[in-house]
Formats: sequence, structure tokens, C-alpha cells
Amino acid sequence: MAFLISGAVVAAAAHSQGAQVLFREEFNDLAAWKEVFFPKIPRHTIYAVEKSDRGSSLVARSDASASLLVYRKTFDVTEYPDIRWQWKVSAVYAKADPARKEGDDYPIRIYIAFAYDPKMAGPLDRAVYGAARLIYGEYPPVGSLNYVWSSKVVPEKMIKSPYTDRNRMVVKEQGGSLVGQWVVEEANIVEDYMAAFGKKPPRRATIGIMNDSDNTGEKSTSYVDFIEVYRKP
Repeated sequence: MAFLISGAVVAAAAHSQGAQVLFREEFNDLAAWKEVFFPKIPRHTIYAVEKSDRGSSLVARSDASASLLVYRKTFDVTEYPDIRWQWKVSAVYAKADPARKEGDDYPIRIYIAFAYDPKMAGPLDRAVYGAARLIYGEYPPVGSLNYVWSSKVVPEKMIKSPYTDRNRMVVKEQGGSLVGQWVVEEANIVEDYMAAFGKKPPRRATIGIMNDSDNTGEKSTSYVDFIEVYRKP
């Protein structure tokens, strides 16, 4: 569900209904975030805080580039399954196509990465993830939900990544009809994970934000005003 209203109004409504908020990021700075780069992508998206009369926002500028901004802490999605955010895009990508690797770019996405748990893994996964930990110093995520603004209008509400069946794209907005407008979204992470993968999600997850255009070679500027993780009463 999307709302063309201010984040402050939505947040106030959540509190008035008795929602329990775990955290709310309003991007006064990026101290709680780290940037993650991809080895084969030399050009990186630029993430920064932008201050204006309406407050602070995250701005993500992509130009034939990709990198990921990741929240440093994990949270329990079974205890706090609800997420809300406000975003805006300056443009969508003409060459984007979520079904093809060559078109797998989004002007903005909110990325829920689920933590790998060795206790729940089989022998093959333990070997693969153990090797990755030796290389990168930490376990990679076991899978993800990507809440995306699709440049291309598509009939599906949930799309399998053309790169891996462990990632799903959940289409929240699509096309250019709302370009330049702030839009508030909300989702239930547990419900979406079960719809995507047919099973309960791992308990621990973290949040990522990405504006990528490395496949299409295009550029855009996108914004996130706030992200809130909470549970409904």
C-alpha cells in the first residue's frame, strides 16, 4: 500500500494505533550505515545526506554504477515484521527489464537481507558459506526481499531475480507516473517472505538501500526520507 502523504503523518498514525516502533531512521547522518561495493562493478553509487527546509533525507545518485548502503545492525523480523518508508525518484530507466540481467536495475530499492544461520544449514551450505566467510570476513546473506520501484510496468507483484533464486523483487511502484513525488510504502516482511519462498524466514535480517544502473548504463537521483521498523498491535 502506498500513500502520497508526508512521513510525519503516517508515523503519527502508526503511533496512534498502538504500533511498537523498534527504530526509525531519519537520515540526519549515515553513522549507522556502511557502504558495500561489488568486486566487478568499478563505478559506485554516491550516497549522502541532503538537508532542506523539510528536514534530512538520504540521496542516492547513480550513473552507470552500483553499490549498496547497509544498516549496521540486524533485527528480529518475527518480533518486528512491519516496515514503512518514504521514497522519491527523479527518473526511471528506459532500458530496465526485471526479467533480464541486462535490465536488472532499479532507481531505488529497499533491501531486506536475511542472515545466514549455521545451525539451520545443511552440510553443503555450511561449506559454501564457511568459504565465503573466510574470503570476506563475514557470512553473506542467505537470501533477500527487494522492495523495488520498477522502471518497467509489469503485471507481476513479485519477481525472481535473474541472477539468483534466493532473491525476490517485490514491486511497490512501477513506471514514471509518480516521478518527482514523495510516496510512502509499507510492507510485512514475514508475509512477503512466505509468499516468495513458501516457508518462514530466518529470524535475523538487516536493511539495505540501493540505486543501481550498472546494467542499463543510465542515471538517476533517488531519495529516502525515513525508514521505520515496527510491529502492529
